[in-house]
Amino acid sequence: MKYFLDSGKIDEIRYAYENYKIDGVTTNPRHIKESGKPFLTVINELAEEFKGKDFPISVEINPHLTQAGDMIAHAKELSQIAENFVIKVPCNEQGLIAAKKLEEQQVRTNVTLVFTASQALQVGRIGAKFVSPFVGWQESAGVDCSEFMATILETIANFGFETEVIAAAIRNGNQLATYAAMGAHIATAGLSVYKESFEHPFTDKGLRFFADAWDQTEGN
Repeated sequence: MKYFLDSGKIDEIRYAYENYKIDGVTTNPRHIKESGKPFLTVINELAEEFKGKDFPISVEINPHLTQAGDMIAHAKELSQIAENFVIKVPCNEQGLIAAKKLEEQQVRTNVTLVFTASQALQVGRIGAKFVSPFVGWQESAGVDCSEFMATILETIANFGFETEVIAAAIRNGNQLATYAAMGAHIATAGLSVYKESFEHPFTDKGLRFFADAWDQTEGN
């Protein structure tokens, strides 16, 4: 499973790239806001940081846009900033029309805010680079997304679609492991989620136990 970082903060993106082997970045308007910097400043920083690297960076179009033509125009502007930008468009009728036409013009897309398998089916049919079913949001509200994700993965595989499935908005290590076992191609999560997934209190307990034994061993 590939790990993408949900972030618009260049310092934590750089840290995760250097230390965690993350495979890409996903941004959205909230991540940009949390960076404390203007939108264009953030995406230009990312473009410069990963110039020439095989490192997809998902950048979202203006969420106020409602018509496919306007979405396409903004997407093209963003895609010209860096070759590794993948443009996020919403999964509704106009967004899917925009994604289809963008893919036909070699502008790679990440269709986001996917909440049903039927939405994901059309994303695969039009050949989008990524489809982002949101599991974290739903499971935070008590929804078990296992069947939802399994259906999407089976559908994508059944028809040989090249679209990669991103288990989006992951909130904890259990979700990471669950969707990796199901075969999701990618997970996207915040830095704190990945950090926490590497740790366990029994690991800490074991280290203390072994450290005490080390200290009590003659000659150490």
